Amino acid sequence: MMLPLRSRVPRAAACAALLLAALLAGCGGSGGSGGGASSPNAKPAPASPQIASAQSPAAGDFPRADGRTLQQIADKLQAGPQVGLATSVYTPGTNRLAFGVIDAAGAFVYGKTAVFVASSPTKPAQGPFLAPADSLQVRPAFRSRTSAADTGDVQAIYHTDVRLPRVGPWYVLTVTKVGSKLLGGTAQLKVTQTSPIPAVGDRAPRIDTPTLASVGRQVSKIDTRDPPDQMHEVSLKDVLGRKPVALLFATPALCQSRVCGPVTDIAAQLQAAYGDRVDFIHNEVYVENDPNKGLRPQLQAFHLTTEPWLFTIDRQGRIAARLQGAFGIEEFKQAVEAALR
Repeated sequence: MMLPLRSRVPRAAACAALLLAALLAGCGGSGGSGGGASSPNAKPAPASPQIASAQSPAAGDFPRADGRTLQQIADKLQAGPQVGLATSVYTPGTNRLAFGVIDAAGAFVYGKTAVFVASSPTKPAQGPFLAPADSLQVRPAFRSRTSAADTGDVQAIYHTDVRLPRVGPWYVLTVTKVGSKLLGGTAQLKVTQTSPIPAVGDRAPRIDTPTLASVGRQVSKIDTRDPPDQMHEVSLKDVLGRKPVALLFATPALCQSRVCGPVTDIAAQLQAAYGDRVDFIHNEVYVENDPNKGLRPQLQAFHLTTEPWLFTIDRQGRIAARLQGAFGIEEFKQAVEAALR
């Protein structure tokens, strides 16, 4: 398998909302309230055997780097799958990398998966970084009509943390085990020196977020989900620094990547699980829910240009975790738990 070399790295603007637009379709949920973190509502819907296997990769399933270049590892794999990146913001250090693997027919490929990275195909590879699949499938009670209206077979998203120590282009090689075969897919990304988006440990911007009270209880002004969720009761400004918060920027009906519906459904399911221990806030993306009118000021305050994004915030008002693009129930739950520590 030859690693496809490109003459240039895609612009950072070619991010989750664009890279996933043709790849990811929705799955679903509907809001509620309820018990604590041990509630069954915190768990995903039962996974298929294929997804269940993809959730538990092990280092022994994959080649060892052993000083080989990324190209040398790629040459031993069966070529074919395409990689759709769900993340686009990378700075020097450890970065979350989320992605889907798609076959020639456009179907999602699920199997035990890991990632290798290098600054050049001819440089020694780092890895394997294990990339478990995280389910996007919520329980039926939380599945929205907005998500169900989308078609597609996305059931989970792969994710891992990779160390990218230097600014510039980086090459990604994914390895997915399907039966006895090791399938290789490739992607490129770009590491920039800094990002204005609040990072873990930073203080969250003290901003007002729309509430039912602020729009005269006309929920359609601040929620495109069908049915509307129950994450519009408090403004971030009023609870920041007083209580853990899960702040989700997503537009279920207008999302370019078509994953805003599923992640909002996950938020609704976890809101029911955590009850009053955490304030869940859903902030729509576009002014008056009209893409032609630009981004809402809350996204501008966080320096966001894509969707969806999740920020969990601890009792001191600092970012405890952040997730960009597609993310499943386990990652979302871990982000909430980080805010509760």
